[in-house]
Amino acid sequence: MKKRKQVVVALAFVLSVLSWGNAFAQQASGEDVDWAKDFTSRITFNGYAQAGYSWESTDGNIRNDFNLKRTLLWAKARITDRWSFLFMHDFSSVVQEYYTDYRITDDKALTFRLGQFKHSYSMENPLSPTMLELIDVYSQAVLYLAGEGPDPLHGVNYGRDLGAMFYGDLAQGKLHYELAVMNGQGINRRDGNNDKDFLGKLEMRPMDGLRLVVSGQKGKGHAVGRAAWNPEIALGEDYTRDRYSFGVEYKSGQYAPGKYKEARPASIRAEWLGGRDGRVDSQGGYVTVCVPVQNGFDMIASADVYNRNTSVEGWQQSNFTAGVQYWFYKKCRWQLQYTYCLCGSHLGSDRNWFQSQIQMAF
Repeated sequence: MKKRKQVVVALAFVLSVLSWGNAFAQQASGEDVDWAKDFTSRITFNGYAQAGYSWESTDGNIRNDFNLKRTLLWAKARITDRWSFLFMHDFSSVVQEYYTDYRITDDKALTFRLGQFKHSYSMENPLSPTMLELIDVYSQAVLYLAGEGPDPLHGVNYGRDLGAMFYGDLAQGKLHYELAVMNGQGINRRDGNNDKDFLGKLEMRPMDGLRLVVSGQKGKGHAVGRAAWNPEIALGEDYTRDRYSFGVEYKSGQYAPGKYKEARPASIRAEWLGGRDGRVDSQGGYVTVCVPVQNGFDMIASADVYNRNTSVEGWQQSNFTAGVQYWFYKKCRWQLQYTYCLCGSHLGSDRNWFQSQIQMAF
């Protein structure tokens, strides 16, 4: 609560400064007006909230509730034409990101990033929840292997970490690369060991709309909990934590925010991911399809499988999702989805899951 109050006070201060700048501009000379306009033009605010309703049935037992999943606000300051800074906070959770970018080359070939940010592993992890198709957002493999969700060994880290990265676009934008060294411990905490994680991503864009992506991670984790499917790793123990992924995505056109109803592209994205934690291997993949129908309506379908321990039976879960979404204003939408979860013997009974969500973004 104290941290949230500090963030709110900081944002209020920034807004006060901006308001003072605008008021000063109305009374000052021509030169000062230009300075104030330049100051305010270099800072942008964005945010979104996602809230909805969930109904779940398992062996005749029903659970339903309203939920508020995310309420994010971020500010980006363009300090110079090459140098920028971003701060992001989730008011339903914790501080998510704070990093600075510096573009080293005159073009987009080489940029340096330092701070806490979304890491490079997988296709889905760097994508914003405001644009992903599923209400549950990420596939199971990304949730566990990228640190987005419920891996008890790594903890919930929202796919983010502390570190440094070089990235850029080559060959007239047809090749994108990312190379990073990070703590490997996740957000808002110090590294649990002296080993750093190395991450890399290579993205090829041979034609408009098509992406071919490979990514990987090499490092050591420091267990913050115990995992039932990996009992050999004890709390506080250092363990091998390696990752790989390869995927493909095709979009029929470019998304145009100004024509959110008329110009939404059809898309298909597929990815296979794997990892090793200690001596336990895990793997999984997904295929997600989005097809625009008419006047802002999209049809969604997805198949998702993840095996937490490939050496022991009963740790695999498969999710099959179908639904619709309606974009009623730019990044604002309503979603309705049904998911059937087919669970292995160690994961409980199969279940039916209905979800509805509304997203407001600016």
